[in-house]
Amino acid sequence: MSPTQVWKHHSTETTDPKVRKNHLDTDHFLATFVSIDKIYYQMILETEDYQTSTHYKKLVQILGTKAMQWRIKSPFDFIAIATEGVGSQIIENFWTHFGLSKSETSKLLNISEPTLYRWTRSEKKLERNYAIQIFELTDLFLYGEEVFESQHNFFQWLELPNMALGGFEPREVLEIPGGLSKVRDLLGRIDHGVFS
Repeated sequence: MSPTQVWKHHSTETTDPKVRKNHLDTDHFLATFVSIDKIYYQMILETEDYQTSTHYKKLVQILGTKAMQWRIKSPFDFIAIATEGVGSQIIENFWTHFGLSKSETSKLLNISEPTLYRWTRSEKKLERNYAIQIFELTDLFLYGEEVFESQHNFFQWLELPNMALGGFEPREVLEIPGGLSKVRDLLGRIDHGVFS
């Protein structure tokens, strides 16, 4: 039996009007408290939804609204979108927005510069895994900008050796398989005030 059910059970059993009134006042208090709690919780969810939707809207704008005609609600949408197929133009949009060179971009994608050049000149759709990688890199870079409050500060942090990453620079770690999740975890710790 929940606390509210216990109070209602007791308030209906008694015949004393004073005791019954006290129980009813308590019921009203509990109902009000639960309502306020639900409203507060809903406000938190709506704020998180707003921040998330704003983040993903910006991601779509960066990669190009022409190439990205889907609504993204979570990173799991990256898989569905990449499976449908995305044009290689998103790679160029990515490096242009973040001011990266083709060399830096090819290292992040673990491909050669000539391959990157061929992909961006073709009208073909990207292979699923590379499309997901571009989505995740864009997502990470946006998150880094949010955490460090500017692209400049985030990019400086990417170049600094970090003990939490074994002394490697975050940018170096991004270039290895599984490195993106390690850098994202580290950004999450920084965002939550954990010394990293």
